[in-house]
Amino acid sequence: MSLIKKLAGETALYGLSSIVGRFLNYLLVPLYTRTLIPAEYGVSNELSAYAGFLMVIFSYRMESAFFRFGTPVEDRERSYSTAVWSLLGSTTVIVAVLLAFSQPLADFLNYSAHPEYIRWFALILAFDCLAELPFARLRLEQRPQRFVFIKLFWIVTNIGLNLFWLLFCPWAAKNGWTWVYSVWSPQLGVAYIFLANLAASALTLLLLLPQLRAIRWPLDGALWVKMMRYAAPLIIVTFAGIINEMLDRAILTRLLPGTLEENRAQLGIYAANYKLAMLITLFTQAYRYAAEPFFFRHAADKNALNIQASATKWFTIAATVGMLGILLFLDVVKGFVGKNFQGGLHVVPILLVANLLLGLYYNFSVWYRLKDRTMLGAWISMGGALITVLLNLWWVPTIGYVGAAWATLVCYAFMCAATWYTGRKHHPVPYELGRMGLYVAVALLMFGVSRWLEPMLMAWPVLLWAARAGLFLGFLGLVWILEKGKKNVVV
Repeated sequence: MSLIKKLAGETALYGLSSIVGRFLNYLLVPLYTRTLIPAEYGVSNELSAYAGFLMVIFSYRMESAFFRFGTPVEDRERSYSTAVWSLLGSTTVIVAVLLAFSQPLADFLNYSAHPEYIRWFALILAFDCLAELPFARLRLEQRPQRFVFIKLFWIVTNIGLNLFWLLFCPWAAKNGWTWVYSVWSPQLGVAYIFLANLAASALTLLLLLPQLRAIRWPLDGALWVKMMRYAAPLIIVTFAGIINEMLDRAILTRLLPGTLEENRAQLGIYAANYKLAMLITLFTQAYRYAAEPFFFRHAADKNALNIQASATKWFTIAATVGMLGILLFLDVVKGFVGKNFQGGLHVVPILLVANLLLGLYYNFSVWYRLKDRTMLGAWISMGGALITVLLNLWWVPTIGYVGAAWATLVCYAFMCAATWYTGRKHHPVPYELGRMGLYVAVALLMFGVSRWLEPMLMAWPVLLWAARAGLFLGFLGLVWILEKGKKNVVV
């Protein structure tokens, strides 16, 4: 069987929970941007950004260490149990600290009136952290059906509770259904986003109890030391990655020149449009779920380098098709956000290219995990984080959240180039860079042509839409012509 087809099949299965599931979760964006004001939506995204940083501390990349040491079947149980016991102990300590100091932390983050936000997020992070290794085991054991079912359960539960508290309850109260006040308060508002997440995460962990009950005592101390040594550089990589992904939303309210309320509103607008650009990352996430264990399993194959090159090319094609579709039909995609948030649409093209580069970085960076050169990956990630910090400090105060978008693009371009360049010596994958670059360049050119045609065809909407559809089909035709007849890598 073609390995690329096999990888595509696993990606499609994981996509049920990642692409389809997250797309369903994206339906909350129209809800949030129509039921919350920009400042309230800014609160949600700011706290979620802080949670992203904390999650690195909670999980310290134990799932990657488990992939590394648990891939041989004979070592799987020992590696899994060691990793789970480690996370159980550390999570208990971290949650206790966050609960004890919730008020001082709320004061520091300008949420003095809501220390409960800190407590809720501490529990959310704990549940999500403890679920990571059971999910990782399902991936390593190639059980995507159970993985998908539980992930979709989380998403459906989260969406259902959001719809209940933010849409149904206000409607019911308005129509005289007084019983809703026993489960809903109009004063909580944005807090229901956090409560829905908390309930969904707790129930998800319950579904994973069969995997958690499989652990054995005692913890293997010698193996734990090896796993921590392997994971330590990856913690730096992940933390730097969170800086690159989340820092802008965490510090925008402190760098923008307006009042706290005005800055939170600007953050809400930026975050909503960031969601549009992240539609492309839904595919990237599904691909990563399948690709990481896939490349570990086939690392010893004689044609492993060609497999990776082919997978990366097809990833680029798929991601570029998604990017072009969003750019050409942005008039439709923008309907995901409310009108009060559409003033930030101009950052979407910048962020789409940035997220495409991020996906390529994930492909290029596989080599340092396969070769146990994670420290080199850490240095590259720290370089990207430094670029993110400096450019945000420089650009955001002068050009606002547009500066944050450009900083993201520059950072991911650097990391993409650096991981490819360093990998040439240690893991010389024969990437088809010319072909990949051509597809991205043609897609951006077609977007430029579409923007050039808009003023001339604005009076004839049907012709404008036909032109956009023609450009999109033309790109697909180019891919078909260039890739027609090329053989997939096979076992």
